[in-house]
Amino acid sequence: MTAAPPAPAAARSPRTRRQWVTLGVGAVVLAALCVLAAVWQWHRYTDRTTQIQLVESNYSAPAAPLGEILPGPGAALAADDVWRPATLTGRYVPEATVLLRNRPVNSTPGFHVLVPFESDDGTVLVVDRGFVLLGEDASRPDAVPEPPAGPVTIVVTLRADEPASSRGAAPGQVQAIATSQVLAAGPGGAGWAEGRTVEAYGQLRSEDPAPAEALGALPPPDTDPGSHLSYTFQWCVFALGAVAGYVLLWRRETRGDSVTAGDLLLAEAEAAGDAGTGGSAVRARRPERRRRPTDEELEDALLERHPD
Repeated sequence: MTAAPPAPAAARSPRTRRQWVTLGVGAVVLAALCVLAAVWQWHRYTDRTTQIQLVESNYSAPAAPLGEILPGPGAALAADDVWRPATLTGRYVPEATVLLRNRPVNSTPGFHVLVPFESDDGTVLVVDRGFVLLGEDASRPDAVPEPPAGPVTIVVTLRADEPASSRGAAPGQVQAIATSQVLAAGPGGAGWAEGRTVEAYGQLRSEDPAPAEALGALPPPDTDPGSHLSYTFQWCVFALGAVAGYVLLWRRETRGDSVTAGDLLLAEAEAAGDAGTGGSAVRARRPERRRRPTDEELEDALLERHPD
């Protein structure tokens, strides 16, 4: 005794015009969002490329006297002069040393040591001398090496002042390298340097004479372009995929261009059942536009071909 065939699944009715419109709007919205993401990544790529070009142009340039780049107190560092090396001769002001917190170097937590430098012409520049590790309680380093005493010539990489931070910090520490905020955090305040600062700071490259104990050196600027360009292409592909997917779905369900195994099975069953009519009746009943057979029609065709 043969087992009863499984109950046929309900045939899915064709999508309505409203459903197609909804799918189309969804595909367009998805594609638009992907395009916006691609544009955003492209802008990040171009911005990063501009930054790298500036680093490559300025960082290896010959060092110039500070006065040629920042002509006097109150001068702001031009965008085209960021990363340029500059030379100064004068002395450090170690009693005004301040620590920059929450700025790891090569993923190593610690502090940057910020020391004001008073040049021979009276200009005061905050210098990031280097890096020191956390102390035992992590709130400050165990010791901070002293800068060279007396007259010293230094070479620094010029950087624009960072925006002042609103986050709190322990006495003698800051969260950003903003000249006014760094000087104010020193033990004596910023009064001693009033009217003599510039809107920039320097990252130390070299000191002559050298200090008795050197700090951890700061790494050169990062010139890795990142993955923004590849992300741009990926988002463009996603946008095309959203539109192409809708078009392919519409063609498959409305045009019926493809011939499936079910189509061939149904045609074979009809030919076997109407063999006595010479095929004319089959051709007469065949619709001008082939449609996809339902699950019930496929099951009937199988039962007619294999009744046992």
